[in-house]
Amino acid sequence: MSTLRQALYGIALLGSIALLIWAQSQRIEVADKNAELANQAADAARDRATRSEATANQLQASLQEERNAQTVLRGVQNQLRQGLATRQRTIEDLKRENAELRFWADQPLPDAARRMRERPAITGAAAYRDWLSGRGALHPVGD
Repeated sequence: MSTLRQALYGIALLGSIALLIWAQSQRIEVADKNAELANQAADAARDRATRSEATANQLQASLQEERNAQTVLRGVQNQLRQGLATRQRTIEDLKRENAELRFWADQPLPDAARRMRERPAITGAAAYRDWLSGRGALHPVGD
């Protein structure tokens, strides 16, 4: 019976080793699946990061273009201010030199011109469009 017992122990040992090997192979398969899922998640994260980086680069380029445009506009604005100041000085010089021009400049604006300069407070493009197409039209003075 001792050999039979040894054979049964051997078979039991082989069965437990086979069960252990099978369990280990199952763990390896699960680990491989988890690793594959992790790789897919990492690839997706890399793709998102690449898209975000491209968007950030586009926004940075747009910001730089906007800053350049603002710089150009400031230069134009400064030129316009200088031109306006020059014209105002010229007008003042002419008014000092010419009494007829000084008398004309001191007169109040005619009613038609004054009405052209009067308008309600406008807040936005839609309000301006409504005001333009509304009752604010000027009528000829002679009528």
